[in-house]
Amino acid sequence: MSGLKGVRLYMVTAFCARMAEEGMAVAVVMLAAHRLGGAAQGALILAAWMAPHVLAAPLAGALAARARRPGLFYAGALAGFAAAIAALALCVGRLPAPAVLLIAAVGGCCGPVVSGGLSSLLSLISSPGPERDRAYALDASVYNAAAVAGPATAGLAAAAAGPGTAVAVLAVAAAGAAALVCLLPVNTAPAERADPGDVRRDLVAGLTAVWHSRELRAITAATCLAFTGLGALTTTAVLLAGSRGQSGGGGWLMTAFAVGALAGSLTLARLRPTATPTLLALTGMAGTGLALAAAPLAPTLPLCATAFAAAGVFDGLLLTATLRLRAEHAPQEQRTQVFTIGAGLKISAAALGAALVGLAGSGSAARDLAAIAILQLAAAVMYVCMRRRRGLDSGDPGGCSSSNLSATWSIKGRRTPPADADPVKP
Repeated sequence: MSGLKGVRLYMVTAFCARMAEEGMAVAVVMLAAHRLGGAAQGALILAAWMAPHVLAAPLAGALAARARRPGLFYAGALAGFAAAIAALALCVGRLPAPAVLLIAAVGGCCGPVVSGGLSSLLSLISSPGPERDRAYALDASVYNAAAVAGPATAGLAAAAAGPGTAVAVLAVAAAGAAALVCLLPVNTAPAERADPGDVRRDLVAGLTAVWHSRELRAITAATCLAFTGLGALTTTAVLLAGSRGQSGGGGWLMTAFAVGALAGSLTLARLRPTATPTLLALTGMAGTGLALAAAPLAPTLPLCATAFAAAGVFDGLLLTATLRLRAEHAPQEQRTQVFTIGAGLKISAAALGAALVGLAGSGSAARDLAAIAILQLAAAVMYVCMRRRRGLDSGDPGGCSSSNLSATWSIKGRRTPPADADPVKP
């Protein structure tokens, strides 16, 4: 199977898995409300589903990197993901709450594989250079397309056949992804396999890889700060729509944001711009902040939706840039860990933002949206400042990983990468 066909099959696989993940945020709450007469337990189930991401991400990445047959590992993880969704469809409202929360937590442990873990497979499917850059732009489009299709699919299925059926449909999508991932043409060259050894060592190595690379450290910290704000965006969108006299318009605002993000990432994939991922990341964070700051100034809901769509376009740029930066600056042995850790931290940051706006929100859409916009701009400033600081390793002037993670040699004062290393764009 050619690289192009492999990337296309990957896109279908990742879309099915991520559509199931995105749809769960809506479907499980609807299911709890339907069977239990209120959405409170649904929120707890959703929290149990999201909470394990930050803890499971390093372990998931280490196990994926050590797998001799990555396709089988990802198939197993996705099958577990699908089984947890199916179990929730059967058990919510029928088993005691602790048992349901445990099932949700087990399914949530597979979340880092669905998000960051799958993205790391692109380095084993596509060739370095423009082909891989385009693949990551398309992968960002898959994230955004799933963010649109997941909730929509859950809503339509619930309206047609009930919330239980909606959750079951998402389980089928995840199971389809588990079957498709086995067909991916994964190139597991010996240089790209993790050395056999202690899993604990691999866990530390993944975290150390993020910390010792100036670029990875900067983009991870900046995106976590940005997503702390974006985690509160759904609640704020509902408030904003209500202030415009349309209490049900919050969903339309978030749909506009997701569609804009999809358009931004697809545009990058189509145009293949020469801008560096660093510039794209900075533009994405600053543009998202400015567009969201303009939204409360719009007098009508359609104009608010336009501002949300513009913010989504810039968020699509940020996601594409983030994927490229992780791929280019992660050491080969820790690439999968870097992807899963980054994704887990972002999701946990978004969960924190959602909790903060619920517990300490001002109650004013304009003030809360201003706070979200400020966090995006602060993330852009943090990114610039962290990239300018000298790396933790004194021999890391360019922000590359430390010598114990990705060996470099000094030849007449110049740093030369190993012959088997992926080329890194300036």
